[in-house]
Amino acid sequence: MALLDFLGRNKENAPKVTPVLPRDIYAEGALNLADAIAPAALKVGAREIELGEKFSRTFYTISYPRFLSDGWFTPVINLDRVFDVGIFVHPVDTGAALRSFQRKVAEVQSQIEDRSDKGLVRDPMLDTAYQDLESLRDQLQQAEEHLFDVGLYITIYGNSKEELDKVEGELRGILDAKLVYTKPALFQQEQGFRSTLPLALDQLEVNSKLNSSPLSSIFPFVSFDLTSDSGILYGINRHNSSLILFDRFSMENYNSVVFAKSGSGKSYAVKLEILRSLMFGTDVIVIDPEREYEDLASATGGRTFNISLSSEHHINPFDLPPVKEDEEPADILRSNIINLVGLFRIMLGGLSPEEDAIIDRAVTETYALKDITGDNDFTGVEPPLLSDFEQVLSGMEGSQSLVTRLSKYTHGTWSGFLNQPTNIDINKQFVVFSVRDMEDELKPVAMYIITHYIWNAVRHDLKKRLLVIDEAWWMMKSEDTASFLYSLAKRGRKYYLGLATITQDVEDFLKSPYGRPILTNSSIQLLLKQSPTTINVLQETFNLTNEEKFLLLESGVGEGLFFAGLKHVAIKIVASYTEDQIITSDPSQLLQIKNEKARLEIADTTSPFGT
Repeated sequence: MALLDFLGRNKENAPKVTPVLPRDIYAEGALNLADAIAPAALKVGAREIELGEKFSRTFYTISYPRFLSDGWFTPVINLDRVFDVGIFVHPVDTGAALRSFQRKVAEVQSQIEDRSDKGLVRDPMLDTAYQDLESLRDQLQQAEEHLFDVGLYITIYGNSKEELDKVEGELRGILDAKLVYTKPALFQQEQGFRSTLPLALDQLEVNSKLNSSPLSSIFPFVSFDLTSDSGILYGINRHNSSLILFDRFSMENYNSVVFAKSGSGKSYAVKLEILRSLMFGTDVIVIDPEREYEDLASATGGRTFNISLSSEHHINPFDLPPVKEDEEPADILRSNIINLVGLFRIMLGGLSPEEDAIIDRAVTETYALKDITGDNDFTGVEPPLLSDFEQVLSGMEGSQSLVTRLSKYTHGTWSGFLNQPTNIDINKQFVVFSVRDMEDELKPVAMYIITHYIWNAVRHDLKKRLLVIDEAWWMMKSEDTASFLYSLAKRGRKYYLGLATITQDVEDFLKSPYGRPILTNSSIQLLLKQSPTTINVLQETFNLTNEEKFLLLESGVGEGLFFAGLKHVAIKIVASYTEDQIITSDPSQLLQIKNEKARLEIADTTSPFGT
């Protein structure tokens, strides 16, 4: 009975449990913005603040030199450290400032006269102060200058107090050299930290009086940046972590060159630019020697043409573009004949002057067999083939050697490559011509023919296009292919075409008589990690400083220098996860992606819901 009474009493005295709705539990556990950005704990000390696992220290400026030159704050802004800068500008009433100046001028003048009466030697500092005060007073009176109370605060960050001390030494060393002196905000670190947050709160209130001219030199409009209102994201500025946004079609020409050693990320960088350019409506055509762009074309709905001896895709080098209203048939035909003579010079291993003349006449007569002359519009006329050219050539005096050398392209091992009508069409936004399976001896020929075909298409249909030629050193091996590449670089702008040349063999590229002219006609240059054997050539070509030279030698994958016109910055190529999965060239990643695709295919086939 006693036990029952005890239980009853406990039941009566027990606290009442009120029901809690699920939405109340959710509201209590919801994460707000302050929870996300605030440190776990904060400890305010005399010289620094402990922000969770980080430390911060705030400084204020106490004095400036007599003159502040333009850009004096540049080394601080571009310091490769994490820090915040707070600049507070409080206007001073001009009338009150003039009254104050009047009293100050009177005091200084009185001191000068007192020293003179006592026969003391003239004090240059007093004379200079008097002149400066009078000059500034005149400028204020005439509204040429205005006076301001200016507070300049800097908060630095580090993982330890030792790192803070190191950063402090670097920062104060830069400022002391400019005769700008700072002090740490002792016992005011909290107020200093708040003053450099983007809250527009000047809680330190340590101000110096500056007029308009020296004040303007403080504003951080001098940082190394390549940020524009339009264009695509090329990467991150390694100086200050700003975004490098740029539009190649806003330059005086739309061409670019990429120099880098193997494995440094040059193809990765170009594929990233292609992917982002496609999103802005740019048509892209790639000549791909290593079949690196096929997956990118597949992912973006593009088209890949494999050009080889056994390929089903063919390009007839005798093709002619349609005649436009503002063009003369004779000019188009003449230009095509010149390009064909250059092609045969490559195919036949060089031509003597006599052979060059024979080839020129044979090409002209071959076109004439198809009623293609400079006097009529040949639009829609079926062009001749290489076998037609051989037939004409064999009937000409002195052509026996030429016919013999040409026979391997018409009847021999290489006959399946050139002697076929064109059966491709670049009517997609993204087109890739792969020449990986082409024999090395024929790659310059193939790249020349492809480039000529693309050029004819570009001239016929005006669009914003980007032509990417990877491993461009293949085309620089022959003077004729290099010359044609140079003509594209010069004339591309007229047809809204940007040319991007990529190479790892810098010396071979620049040794060509057309290498430097192509470089000169390229407004954008991207230099990634370089080998010690080529760095001196690049330093001389691009007029690099020793610091930039060592930066290229020590850069990681996807890091280097980005040149756009007269500006250049240190760049780091950064892609999102999705972009990286599409454009990666890393064999380990590619193998992992391939295995994952195979696993998913197996899972789909074994699934009871699979088809």
